[in-house]
Amino acid sequence: FPKIPRRVSGYNLPELLPENGFHVARALVGSEGTCALVLGAKVRLVHSPPCRSLLVLGYRDVYESADHIPEVMEARPTGCEGIDETLVEEMKAKGIHPEDVALLPEGKGWLLVEFGGETQEESDAKARALMARLRGKCSMKLFDDKQREEQLWKVRESGLGATARTAQGVENWEGWEDSAVPPENLGKYLRELRKLYDKYRYDGALYGHFGQGCVHTRINFDLRDAGGIRKFRNFLHEAARMVVSLGGSISGEHGDGQSKAELLPIMYGEDLIHAFEEFKSIWDPDWKMNPGKKVRPFRADENLRIGTGYRPPDLPTVFNYADDDYSFAKATVRCVGIGECRKEENGTMCPSYMVTREEMHSTRGRAHLLFEMLQGSPLDEGWRSGAVKEALDLCLACKGCKAECPVNVDMATYKAEFLAHHYKGRLRPRAAYAMGLIHWSARMASRMPRLANLLGPLLKPLAGIAPQRPLPKFATRTFRAWFEQRPRVNAGGERVILWADTFNNFFHPEICKAAVEVLEDAGFEVIVQAEKLCCGRPLYDYGMLNLARVKLRQILTDLRDEIAKGTPVIGLEPSCVSVFRDELHGLFPHDADAQRLQRQTFLLSEFLVDRRWKPPPLDRKAIVHGHCHHKAVLGWKKEVELLKQVLPDHEVIDSGCCGMAGSFGYEADKYDVSMQVGERRLLPKVREASDDTLIVADGFSCHGQIETAERKALHVAQVLQMAIREKRAEPRESRIATRRLRMRRALKVAALAGVVAFAVSRI
Repeated sequence: FPKIPRRVSGYNLPELLPENGFHVARALVGSEGTCALVLGAKVRLVHSPPCRSLLVLGYRDVYESADHIPEVMEARPTGCEGIDETLVEEMKAKGIHPEDVALLPEGKGWLLVEFGGETQEESDAKARALMARLRGKCSMKLFDDKQREEQLWKVRESGLGATARTAQGVENWEGWEDSAVPPENLGKYLRELRKLYDKYRYDGALYGHFGQGCVHTRINFDLRDAGGIRKFRNFLHEAARMVVSLGGSISGEHGDGQSKAELLPIMYGEDLIHAFEEFKSIWDPDWKMNPGKKVRPFRADENLRIGTGYRPPDLPTVFNYADDDYSFAKATVRCVGIGECRKEENGTMCPSYMVTREEMHSTRGRAHLLFEMLQGSPLDEGWRSGAVKEALDLCLACKGCKAECPVNVDMATYKAEFLAHHYKGRLRPRAAYAMGLIHWSARMASRMPRLANLLGPLLKPLAGIAPQRPLPKFATRTFRAWFEQRPRVNAGGERVILWADTFNNFFHPEICKAAVEVLEDAGFEVIVQAEKLCCGRPLYDYGMLNLARVKLRQILTDLRDEIAKGTPVIGLEPSCVSVFRDELHGLFPHDADAQRLQRQTFLLSEFLVDRRWKPPPLDRKAIVHGHCHHKAVLGWKKEVELLKQVLPDHEVIDSGCCGMAGSFGYEADKYDVSMQVGERRLLPKVREASDDTLIVADGFSCHGQIETAERKALHVAQVLQMAIREKRAEPRESRIATRRLRMRRALKVAALAGVVAFAVSRI
């Protein structure tokens, strides 16, 4: 058994030796379900220092960085991770965290060395001591503020997402993804591994837990061709012999599973393999627990998910899947099973899983079902599959997976695609017509808003809407009606199109009005698109993609002249703006006008930050909730930047998805899940906020969910409007105070003059 920091290959038989206390629990660690089912475990906690410092070291290449691991580890850091140039170049090519990559010091191989302490001074001192020892050997940057440290860790954490599929579309696979050697042999191992890559004409990034000698890599194995699969297996055996020769382990973290179990005899020899078999037989005499793994394993080239028999049908689709070689089948293979979507706390992905804790309601579970549907086994109903429909039913289409999944699985798009085919030639649920066609029904209802508001609750059962869910009220006067009757402002200034979306135009016109006031204060002339134009956002939730295409084509036709002029389109509803930045490209990938509109569409906050407009500060406390599409598709940083200026005293809460997700929270059969999602983080935070704390949220559906906590949320446009109006009021109040002061002085002078005159008359 190699004595290295990282080894999870085989069974931990040394833990059963008398000198190790015959520790049965530790012997079972890493047994991968082949011996026992663990129902509970008692674990030992390690102290986590409250203060951290991150020292980033840049070297000429990844091999030189690995050579310095022993010297670095003598400084006793809390962690030491390595990344190579290939990973960083892939991040640059894909535009992954460009601001974070820019923080790296000069070099082509890097070590991220973290120190900890009870105080920041203690932590920094440890880092600076290592810097002094390494002076002249590498480039260095020290970070001791939490935000910068998190930015650098994002570079390391992006390893899988950046390398699983290259910017050129080459698929890289696991199979040799977590080997480990003694840290003092790491430099030699990486050089030998690179030679092996060259021999087999393979490539792959090299990164991982270098401080413990563990290397992560995904390699461009050809697993669809018989010759490529033979080559893959030969590589594994040669790599195993190499890592063992250096005193290492074929697995340092993920375990043996099937892909590496047949290599265990190379690492341990026949005697220990027989001991492994005896160990398993004690626990599992009938050999029913996870067969084919660890001992008497399947071959590495058996049961391949992608193999010589992989021939998915070339199905026609509505979306183009340009990033997946125009193949829906290839899109469903993006998921590599990491399970980041099975988070239970932070982030947005995956809200349905966070509530149900069911694999079928995770992004991974849904992706695998779609893969099996296309394979025709075990799901053989194609687009009409009830199992896939059931799994997708609770997908909130939040797009959290598009941003947070390491390989950017876009389940919202896959769901819309599936529903488009699933309901082809069939009636959809009632809610699909009530909510999906909201633009048309809202236009009619706006002619008699009071009657519509009166009848709305009575029509809930017919529309499939939850009786507990209040309906939004139609405004007595739409934004467009108000806008058309006001005078032109800033004529001759730069024109912008304010996208008066269905929700804000018909239900919350005050938000559009606030945006007009802000844009005009910034010097722009505001125009509004024709009433008939709608991005069609609700249509995607129900797979009404043909109608969605018609709506987008109408927009491209009607706005062609303004688009050609480069007129910016300013949106207020994040989900509507995301249509122009995301779905538009998926439906019209080669349309020049679509590409221009995609580039020229901004959220209000993005546009104002880009134009360097400075809002006046507002002396109010606030908590801020980010819309899912805002965070996942559009980018959240610029809104936060703007809020820092206008609301210095604000907190951006990690509230995840609000649970409404457009029409999702209105549907009767989804109401409970919707509320459970909201109650996980957002609604408790809203209730905790004091009455004078502003609740800031840009999404229309987010506002509806927040109202269930008996609070009203403000759009960022309304916050900016408040700040502008307060600033305007200050000079007026100042002028009034000045006039009053002058009057008091004049009265004093007059009184004094009167006294003097009286005194003179007496002389």
